[in-house]
Amino acid sequence: MEKISRTFQGLLPRSLRMRLLVFLLAAIVLAGAVQGALAYRSALDEADALFDYHMQQTALALRSGLPVDAQGLGPGLDPEDENHEFIVQVWTNEGLRIFESAVGAALPQIALLGFTNVQARGGTYRVFSMQTRSQVIQVAQNMAVRQGMARSLALRTLAPLALMAPLLVLAVWWGVSRSLAPVERVRRQLAQRQADDLSPVSDAQLPDEVQPLVSELNLLFERVQQAFEAQEHFVADAAHELRSPLAALRLQLQGLQRAGDDATRAAAIERLSAGIDRATRLVEQLLTLARQEASSTASEPVDLRAMAQLALADVAPAAQARGMDIGLLDSDATTAPVIVRGSAEALRMLVRNLLDNAIKYTPPGGQVDVQVGTNSGHAVLTVEDNGPGIAPEHRERVMQRFVRDTADGAPGSGLGLAIVLAIAQRHGATVALDRSMRLGGLRVTLRFG
Repeated sequence: MEKISRTFQGLLPRSLRMRLLVFLLAAIVLAGAVQGALAYRSALDEADALFDYHMQQTALALRSGLPVDAQGLGPGLDPEDENHEFIVQVWTNEGLRIFESAVGAALPQIALLGFTNVQARGGTYRVFSMQTRSQVIQVAQNMAVRQGMARSLALRTLAPLALMAPLLVLAVWWGVSRSLAPVERVRRQLAQRQADDLSPVSDAQLPDEVQPLVSELNLLFERVQQAFEAQEHFVADAAHELRSPLAALRLQLQGLQRAGDDATRAAAIERLSAGIDRATRLVEQLLTLARQEASSTASEPVDLRAMAQLALADVAPAAQARGMDIGLLDSDATTAPVIVRGSAEALRMLVRNLLDNAIKYTPPGGQVDVQVGTNSGHAVLTVEDNGPGIAPEHRERVMQRFVRDTADGAPGSGLGLAIVLAIAQRHGATVALDRSMRLGGLRVTLRFG
């Protein structure tokens, strides 16, 4: 069935105007055929009723028109004067035909009285038989006469429709052309645009069936424009941020080249290695942020608690190197899985970036706690520390890319929280920064759904 449908679609013209005309012509032909069939059936029924009445009245008129002892056939007529539309025969009760209306037009005697159809003389005849005391009168008519009259009436009924069909086609052609004029205008607008022109397309006077398509196209242009602007800002910011670490690497390399003894050379190598690590980390975060902003979110059930445990395992070496107490707060009532829909890898990266920031800005020997649970049916993840925190007036700014709050001299690229925000938005989560009442530092709360 699907193959037949595809074949039928392939046979149709691709032009909407031509498709409408084809369907209209098919509808006109079908309507004409149905109307013709109904007209023919109605005319044939009326002709049957009318001629049956005439046949019955003719038989009644002949009831006393012939003598009881009439013998032989009726007087011969000139064949040119004979009328074979109605054939009249009279039989005696003994089965002797004593009268026929036309020479050579005799029909077989019918035993049934009333109306009946008989096959004779190469056609179908409608016969009415009536019996008197001494005779049987038969009046017959060839059904072809009635059918011809019905066909003539049906054709006369279809004649106005045949005359109107070309006018209907022209009217539809004009109406469709007028209706599609706004669509053609939109096509011309798009064809004349430059590649960087993403301004909205005018949807004035568009048909209701086409207007949603243009509206969605304008929304697509808007999203693409936003993506282009974000990409331009990202590239500009990234180029600006990469200048400092690259300049620092050049200076560290020059210091290594000027080192006069082994101790100075070892210190220069250590500074150069640390600079390379920072540059590598910055590039990795830039690529991560670009990938998170450009990719679509997978939709699968993810255990947020399990992702937090994996992220804790990822940052455990860095926390141990700084002598920090880091872990997942759990109670007997909060050990059940907390399920959210999204990408497991992205959520693991989100928690890891929060932990990286907490470890980086919390003094050595500090404490970082992670808690996962639910609140009013929504999954909630909290990361808090006993570090210096972030001043309330700076909390909104630090969520932007390349913005750092490093008053204590802690190194950073200003991308960790930007990556967190990008992943959270893709998962329909909100990010809130405030002061940790328990530890005194920063508390980051993510609420999903």
